[in-house]
Amino acid sequence: MTEHTYREAGVDIDLEARAVRALIDNLTYQRTGSFPMMGAVGHFAGLIDCGPYALALAVDGVGTKMLVADALRNWQTVGIDCIAMNVNDLYVMNLEPVAFVDYIATDALSIEKMEQIGRGLNEGARLANMNIVGGETATLRGLVNGLDLAGTCLGVQKKEKIVTGEGIVPGDLIVGVPSSGIHSNGLTLARRIVEEYASYDTRLSNGKTLGEELLTPTRIYHEVLRVTEACTVHGMCHITGGGLLNFRRLSDYGFSITAPLEVPAIFRWLQEKGSIGDVEMYRTFNMGMGYAFVAPEESVAAIRSIIPGARVVGAVTEEPGVRLKGVEIR
Repeated sequence: MTEHTYREAGVDIDLEARAVRALIDNLTYQRTGSFPMMGAVGHFAGLIDCGPYALALAVDGVGTKMLVADALRNWQTVGIDCIAMNVNDLYVMNLEPVAFVDYIATDALSIEKMEQIGRGLNEGARLANMNIVGGETATLRGLVNGLDLAGTCLGVQKKEKIVTGEGIVPGDLIVGVPSSGIHSNGLTLARRIVEEYASYDTRLSNGKTLGEELLTPTRIYHEVLRVTEACTVHGMCHITGGGLLNFRRLSDYGFSITAPLEVPAIFRWLQEKGSIGDVEMYRTFNMGMGYAFVAPEESVAAIRSIIPGARVVGAVTEEPGVRLKGVEIR
């Protein structure tokens, strides 16, 4: 059986990285006067200097998870995903999300879809304690096929409380936090495997159907703000597209995962049916760890007391790169 890969399904992570770099390399202009940009483009969120505070902006969308929602005619939770993929990118820098605007592009408006999406956005905003202050809906027949949901999030934090990863040192521990499932990444590959080898009605050993698993909303890691108040955290990582490779955004030191979190049934099924190797799985999916703290050993107890299920999965090393049980993830 041929091994399925994310690239073969239509998403080339390495090409995306090069394409994003090509874009960023041309973003050279910086505003003059007050409210300048802080830091460089390329972290999970962009920062703006506002005196004692920093404002932050993040942007993300639901991606091809929308196609699963369309197939099942269930759009109730994709709004939560849209909020989650944005606010989680703020949490990794200890930023508090305060406002959000959504963007919906579609080939044809549907009242039913809009009602369900609205309910999901509202629930996501409640979980993140954030206002939805506006948005845009565009009917783009001929340019868009179906409906695409994305949004932009505004966060705020006192400058001295921002966590960038600069404090990470070898010996720091990596504390993994369970995901709620596949979240909103890797769906292009997941859909291909489901549609080729089964159906969305196929039931897994845990009693859930594949459709239910793929539509489970992305977890919103709102507990992060409590953790950073309770203990020292040197860095945080949202495990999104690229899987474990996201750790490379934090530091030039290495990240060694020696005791990964338990892999949920949906990932085991996808790996078996798609004949996918471990490295490909861990560079495509979150594999059960949707978020991670990088912190000194003395902070672990506080993290675990605030977030049930969190535990040490590895440590920071002198040697650069990301490794899973000694095998480098590239």
